[in-house]
Amino acid sequence: MRLSRATAILAVVTGLLALPLPAAADTWSVVEVDGGYKITLTLDEPLPVRNAVPELAVDGESLGYATESADGHTLTLLTDDPRAAGAQSVEVAWNGVVESAAQARSRAVYTPPAEPQPSTIPTDPGVPGPFPVTETDYDLGSQAIALEGLGGRLGELKARVYAPSGATGRRPLVLFLHGRHSACYDAATRRTSNNAWPCPAPQIPIDSYTGYKGPADALASHGYVVVSVSANAVNAFDANFSEDRGALARGEVVMRHLDLINEAEKGKGDPRLVSLFAGRVDLDNVGLMGHSRGGEGVAKAVLMNAGRARPYGIRAVLPLAPTDFARASLPGIPTLTILPYCDGDVSNQQGQHFYDDSLYAVPGDTAFRSVQMVMGTDHNFFNTEWTPGVATAPASDDWSNNNDPVCGNRAPSRLSASEQYAVGTALMAGFFRLVQGQETALLPLFDGSNKTVASAGRAVVYSVAQAPASSRIDVDTFSGSTISTVSGGATGVVCASMLDRSPQSGLPSCATRLTTSQAPSWTPATYLPNATATSLMRFAWTDTTGKLTVTLPERNISKAEYLTFRVARDETIPAAQPLDLTLTLVDGRDRSVSVPVSSLSTALEALPGLASPLPKTWLRTVRLPLSGLSGLDKKDVKEVSLTGASPAGGVYLADLSFTRYRVGEETIATLPQVAVGDVTVVEGNETSTAVIPLTLSRVSDRPVTVSVQALQSGTNPVITSLAASVTIPAGSTGGTFTVPVTGNTVKATAAQSYQVVAGVSAGATIGDGFARLVVTDDD
Repeated sequence: MRLSRATAILAVVTGLLALPLPAAADTWSVVEVDGGYKITLTLDEPLPVRNAVPELAVDGESLGYATESADGHTLTLLTDDPRAAGAQSVEVAWNGVVESAAQARSRAVYTPPAEPQPSTIPTDPGVPGPFPVTETDYDLGSQAIALEGLGGRLGELKARVYAPSGATGRRPLVLFLHGRHSACYDAATRRTSNNAWPCPAPQIPIDSYTGYKGPADALASHGYVVVSVSANAVNAFDANFSEDRGALARGEVVMRHLDLINEAEKGKGDPRLVSLFAGRVDLDNVGLMGHSRGGEGVAKAVLMNAGRARPYGIRAVLPLAPTDFARASLPGIPTLTILPYCDGDVSNQQGQHFYDDSLYAVPGDTAFRSVQMVMGTDHNFFNTEWTPGVATAPASDDWSNNNDPVCGNRAPSRLSASEQYAVGTALMAGFFRLVQGQETALLPLFDGSNKTVASAGRAVVYSVAQAPASSRIDVDTFSGSTISTVSGGATGVVCASMLDRSPQSGLPSCATRLTTSQAPSWTPATYLPNATATSLMRFAWTDTTGKLTVTLPERNISKAEYLTFRVARDETIPAAQPLDLTLTLVDGRDRSVSVPVSSLSTALEALPGLASPLPKTWLRTVRLPLSGLSGLDKKDVKEVSLTGASPAGGVYLADLSFTRYRVGEETIATLPQVAVGDVTVVEGNETSTAVIPLTLSRVSDRPVTVSVQALQSGTNPVITSLAASVTIPAGSTGGTFTVPVTGNTVKATAAQSYQVVAGVSAGATIGDGFARLVVTDDD
């Protein structure tokens, strides 16, 4: 029998033995049994729920698949491997890898870059305002709404209202929507479930909608009415009864609450709502926040609202740690997307697409948009009902590796739950006050200048932003092509997506050594896995002659405040290798100004992490303030260049422009919407085609492009997955997407049905983006 951890501790104390101890309160033992050894590992926390099968590793080497106890605390393995006899450590492994051990081995060679202390701004949105806040719940029933997105299944209409006492007149309205969490739990056994609605006795609902009190109070105390709505029915049914994992249903929940509030504001409808809202809310000044799948839900609500004949005035949308399964672009509406760096649930941070896909979707876009990477934060702790220690129902830290040196709950860089909640409160309240309240003093929290406020504490937040089109001069977008030239010891290639997923783009893949969880801009979408994602410039140099030069199409930049671009370190460059570029501006008289990029931003420094899903390759902002330039004619700047300042290196570049930051306004409701239609075809015995219709809600005066994907599924499919970018000409009301169908003479028991999905649109938004191609058998 080998020594257990407790025995090993005693031996160390008495000086008899010195063994390396397992982490924290985990205990293990190796016992000789007939024919081999029984290895047992007892965990201080339940094993995280994953698709992979857990293994047990002795001294860092996996010895095989383990049996998990019902409570998830104990793993056992019977083995005849002689390595078990000499065990010095026993740990959990996944797919043959002991993740914590791999990180620990690398820890000695990794040093996170020192972060500069950003300056604070005086207006702190996390500080309560002058109005006392009253909280009131309304509950119209657990089966009060039939949800088309769930095949007609019934859901609840339930919410908590935070209102400013004493505030007169109609107040701005902000609606919060939580994400996918267990719908029900048993208070006695502490077990959760998510497969029935209403909750079967003795289970009761988990009130996820009550977990945003911090930002709700912060807004309400400054005169906003905040309504946080429940979506447990969607959570219970979205896995099996929806085409889109619940996005449409969540959008329906949001729109139904807005309809009820609108009626009540006019003194109509349910008396309980009339008492809360009559004459008190402004439906022309609405903001939406959605967390996790709720983020995609509020994005869907924005698009549903825009498709109405008389839309509400939704002015701002905030997807928080969101999913973006169908890549719906959101041009023409001020948007803030918040990405937690230590997200252990939506670890690929696919919400980045809400920003990237909207950047150039509409010429003359009127809206400001921002995306923020919040360091040290996980997925769950923005909601107190998803946070252990403060939640009423069971909750967990979604970042499961406690020993991770960057994101583990013991890591100095990881924020505590209360610290995370505080910075989330400041950012959410600040964004809605910026856009809906036009408090422009809050713009530095979101425009890439990386300012902070006292209530955000020690949180490090990296902001990237795009101003409205009227407030910027785009120099080189690198979005599919480039006007830049490369010279000297350098190469420059416009690339898109990753892992050769989008050959139809005609561009090479970008990342070569990253997993899909490490590259938010290129992570493939669930329903559009082959749609082209975020093109940019991959620039590399082998010596300091390597240079990228762009001749300005518009030479008068005198009204701009900053030269800005996004940049990320190429993943092939070791984190410890010095990396810098020189940014140079040249005017018409060949006078020039050169500035090291490292003096403007930390964007060339590697983000922290040792193993997937970290570190992230995420493009951060570089801003050169133009007010400090002297001796350069800003009315005649002819050239911008980037030159290798370190001996060698490589970067990704995007969105080079001259900018003035402004909030702009919502115009998404003025855009046409594109929808994809259902089609039924006969299989036949040879190859044929199915023609899928795409229709516009109204004629566009400019071309509309949309990515469309047919998804292969089932056994013996007669189509293969296919993606294409379809252009609908200006003046036309629609186009088509053609899918080859491979006929056969094999008799099938039923028709085959395949999803067809539209997303990533330019010149229009997405209306009904999901359709079915049904192939009937003729054998």
